[in-house]
Amino acid sequence: MKLKRREILAATLALSGLALSPAAMAQSEEIVKIGYSGPLSGGAAFYGKNVLDGMKFAADEINAKGFDVAGKKVKFEIIALDDQYNPSQTAINAQRLVQEDKVSVILVPHSGGIFAVQTRNEQQKLLLLAYSSLPEITERGNKLTIELPPNITDYMAPFVNYEMGKFGKKAAIAVTDSDYGKAWQKAFKAAWEKAGGQIVSDGTLSYNKSADFYSGVSRALAAKPDVMLIGGPSEPTGLVAKQARELGFKGGFAVIDQAKLDEVSKVSGGMASLDGSIGVLPTMLDPRAETQAFVKRVQKTYPDRIVGSEIGIAYVAVYAVADAMKLAGTDSDATAIRSKMDAAFKELPPSVNFYGYTNVDAGGHALMDGRVGVVEDGKVHEVKIVDLAAKK
Repeated sequence: MKLKRREILAATLALSGLALSPAAMAQSEEIVKIGYSGPLSGGAAFYGKNVLDGMKFAADEINAKGFDVAGKKVKFEIIALDDQYNPSQTAINAQRLVQEDKVSVILVPHSGGIFAVQTRNEQQKLLLLAYSSLPEITERGNKLTIELPPNITDYMAPFVNYEMGKFGKKAAIAVTDSDYGKAWQKAFKAAWEKAGGQIVSDGTLSYNKSADFYSGVSRALAAKPDVMLIGGPSEPTGLVAKQARELGFKGGFAVIDQAKLDEVSKVSGGMASLDGSIGVLPTMLDPRAETQAFVKRVQKTYPDRIVGSEIGIAYVAVYAVADAMKLAGTDSDATAIRSKMDAAFKELPPSVNFYGYTNVDAGGHALMDGRVGVVEDGKVHEVKIVDLAAKK
């Protein structure tokens, strides 16, 4: 009888050990959280969700392959909070992510939110991935900020040269009324006038709040412009373009880089409705093999999704952060992670670095091979920024 009890006890312990084994393995895998604060509701929700999906897609790929930092197996998790494009809420979200989720990295995809986070992120020991193109983001000297897209200043010469050369010297401005839109408004006006053009209407529209832009577009067209600078989130930008065409506008659209031509065309009435436009080259029309391979991978997970640069840049950024953590030997020290971001971008393979990031400059700007797209005869044609910028 005693022997039987011993056998039962031994069997019970053995079974307990087997049952605990997976748990022990799970405990050895550390969860690394990366924060996100962006618009997930309201007029810019489509834009914000695209950025978030790019982050999640990268995290899922990395997790599926397996990843370690300082000899520990880690699993990445994206913690997302909605800020409705409100900078005050972005700052609140950042504080919450630091305190409750212990994140050391956050991605924010709008300039107002970026500036709000920059007021405290160095004290919070929080690395900020800034998805916005304003030069002020890096000019502020924030040592824990990485700016991801090209600067808006890179777009001015090619946009002005193309539109003025094709349509004429009178331009109307009707961009989003966000901080980002106003920065484009100021920069475009200066570049257009410097090139000898005239701004005949200078205004902004509430892209994130309105669903009808006829009155604002009508005011802009009353000045009889040859060119319109438009843009904000892609969906309302498409509606602005559609209503401008319905009101008889025959000129060209210069589309700010927040909006993507392929996404805009879905609302405006097809790519032919954007003839004479210039904007960021759509990722899905980028001829590079690595980019097209990425598009196919994303569409396998998200069928029929338009894969834009919001998804792509956020995806590359998560890979770069993961690699920087590995190089730094830490997933929690934001300063150490930031110090390895340049090296991380440089060693990313082309299958991941399909936008051609080359390095991070001294100010914290991640540099890439910038390209734009021009719409002619209902089709988007790729042009390098440097080529159009050189034209007079």
